[in-house]
Amino acid sequence: MTHATEQWNADRIPDLTGRIFVVTGANSGLGLATTRELARHGGHVVLAVRDEGKGSAAAQRITAQVPGARLDVRRVDLADLDSVRDFAGALRAEHPRLDVLVNNAGVMAPPRTLSAQGHELQFAANHLGHFALTGLLLDRLAAGRDPRVVTVSSLQHRKGRIDFDDIHGSRRYSPMGHYNQAKLANTVFGHELHQRLTAAGSPVRSVLAHPGYTATNLQNDTPVALVRWVFGRILGPLVAQAPEVGALPQLYAATAPHVEGGAFLGPDGPGELRGAPRPVGYAPAATDPETGRRLWELSERLTEVRYALG
Repeated sequence: MTHATEQWNADRIPDLTGRIFVVTGANSGLGLATTRELARHGGHVVLAVRDEGKGSAAAQRITAQVPGARLDVRRVDLADLDSVRDFAGALRAEHPRLDVLVNNAGVMAPPRTLSAQGHELQFAANHLGHFALTGLLLDRLAAGRDPRVVTVSSLQHRKGRIDFDDIHGSRRYSPMGHYNQAKLANTVFGHELHQRLTAAGSPVRSVLAHPGYTATNLQNDTPVALVRWVFGRILGPLVAQAPEVGALPQLYAATAPHVEGGAFLGPDGPGELRGAPRPVGYAPAATDPETGRRLWELSERLTEVRYALG
């Protein structure tokens, strides 16, 4: 990605007719903006949402703006691995191939909560659910056209630390600390997936993106009042960009023809807070081979999903 392409915008998305995209968390914020643009350029999009009613309402809004949009709404609770398996099984039955999976959904800074399988909610929904979903759909992606997995990370991954000895916060829990851990896990996963896909000679590319500081429901809906006040009410109006702009790095990662596997895209403005997509750097922990191996093995054990690579 050269300087000449740094002002890339959604109008430069190529024709996506005939391509199938799966976007998690597609009913609001970054997911909604991503789905709208994919549909506007001819893509067939599966909206993977926890609330089917909200997903259907989002699909109706998109169709009003993009007549003839090809959209399917499917329920999945990424914090519940049984739901992820049911969703992936239904999708596999419907589609012999998929082209792009956008791992976008997430939760931010709730009080300590456990998933249906007993995993800390942010680690479960933001990381484990996407790890499992990607593995369960990998063969369908491998059959796709220019196939990609786009993992949406955050600037906060640079503040994260993966506590392998207390991954679920049973001894010590911090809402934002565990959010940072989950976003670092997303980033480690995306990088490690790239390494493993490359080693296996897979046609699937793993690409990462982060939205900078974008105004979404993630900040405003968190039940932790301090986080909601600081990120949603104080900093948000001063710094945050609209979801349509914040979604550009993940749209670039999902659609630009020459994106390389392992690329990490984020905003080009000061501090990577705002702007058009450009390559950005990983936190050192995100590319550490030992961290990648440990997280991968832990994720396989907790999800019981093994990737068919090699």
